[in-house]
Amino acid sequence: MSAMLNVPVVEARNVTKRFGSTAALNDVSIRVMPGESHALVGRNGAGKSTLVSMLTGLRKPDTGEVRFHDEPAPPIADRDAWRERVACVYQHSTIIRELSVAENLFINRQPVNGGVIDWRTMRLDARALLGHWKIDVRENARASDLTVEARQLVEIARALSYGARFIILDEPTAQLDGEEIKRLFRRIEELQREGVTFLFISHHLQEVYEICQAVTVLRDARHIVSAPVSALPREKLIEAMTGEQGGLAVADAAARPALPADAPVALEVDRLAGEDYEGVSFSVRRGEVIGLTGATSSGRTSVAEAIAGLSPQRAGTVRVGGGALPPGDVPAALRAGVGCVPKDRHREGLVLSQSVAENASMTIARTLGRFGIASPAKKNAFGRRMIDALGIKTQGPDHAVSGLSGGNQQKVVMARALATDPNVLVLIDPTAGVDVKSKEALLAVVDRVREEGKAVLVVSGELDDLRTCDRVLVMFRGAIAAEFPAGWQDHELIASVEGVSLHEE
Repeated sequence: MSAMLNVPVVEARNVTKRFGSTAALNDVSIRVMPGESHALVGRNGAGKSTLVSMLTGLRKPDTGEVRFHDEPAPPIADRDAWRERVACVYQHSTIIRELSVAENLFINRQPVNGGVIDWRTMRLDARALLGHWKIDVRENARASDLTVEARQLVEIARALSYGARFIILDEPTAQLDGEEIKRLFRRIEELQREGVTFLFISHHLQEVYEICQAVTVLRDARHIVSAPVSALPREKLIEAMTGEQGGLAVADAAARPALPADAPVALEVDRLAGEDYEGVSFSVRRGEVIGLTGATSSGRTSVAEAIAGLSPQRAGTVRVGGGALPPGDVPAALRAGVGCVPKDRHREGLVLSQSVAENASMTIARTLGRFGIASPAKKNAFGRRMIDALGIKTQGPDHAVSGLSGGNQQKVVMARALATDPNVLVLIDPTAGVDVKSKEALLAVVDRVREEGKAVLVVSGELDDLRTCDRVLVMFRGAIAAEFPAGWQDHELIASVEGVSLHEE
């Protein structure tokens, strides 16, 4: 038994994968040991997704090999054999929302009796599976009614039901709030004790230190280092990811001069109320960056979407430059000078099949050409300016955004928000799912826009995003519960987000 503990659950040995002239992986190795949570980190484009495709049998390496328990990986065509060895819970859920939990657990392998699906047996099998792995979800619940957290656990249960004891988690906390993340981590630790091994992929480096025992860093398609997490401090981890010394270079608002007392108000939110928030009031002056934070369920995103016209408020007023905005009217918000980076870049921020230039110029088509029709030359010229201004890594302005890394896609969304030269910039989770250098670039834009005298609202649960803010407003259960000036302490802000007072007698 002890000998088995020294044999990797999975091992990639010197794997290389090329797509044309581009090396997606170059002589990369990784060993994941039984019962551990092993982090895989690196900037967007470092090769993480390609390596995962090798470890899950979706692609075969050009050279090198993948082994499970020191035996060669199954043939690519033998999907059942791969499912018995490994499963990946992706950031974008593969659960079918229209089906029940039981149907999702046993999709394409439902028990059959007399040529028809045996629904009773399937529900009993689902209940037994969920009970065995202590997953508190009803087998007859519709998947669309589940929380993101519950859907992830159902995906894990489905993987375990095939016999796999090696689970890859791809950005599992991207859509979870603080309490949900804590529960997920407790469940991961429990599953580890029951013999399940995890490969944990995340851009949230603090999570690596909270949940993982080992970490592998990829950079520019190469293996940089594998080490125990305890042996790699945060600064060294970032250095390994970026190739540069020093931590995250983010402008800290605590170091900048105070805003003049007579700076005019650019954005005023007055007693705003909606489905999950009530009585929200605050203002942002020109040249000021305000943070709005809180748990995912606090209402912060809904308030930001109301300001940008993405969703209507039930009551209250949003004023920009002194003029009231009609509720739920994006064109009116744009005309009034509001630019927005929405929460979900894939659903609300980009048309993936269109080019960088087309996406970046979407909000200003009318100004580039008559009747809202701009020539490709004008769009591309604007696209090139934005590529240079934001450091977008792309083959050119006519390159489809679907071919860009997550960080560069987010820069295109930022380009679209800046295209109208807004006086108020609303950023909702602006660095979610992007790597360290992209995060630096996006937050540098916030500082630049502030220096131009614009008002910025940063709506985020990321502490690094909030360090750029002159003030941070904390929402709790739909209301503003606290305000922190620049220079706040991490533990105090986190406690406020979670509704905990550190100063109670």
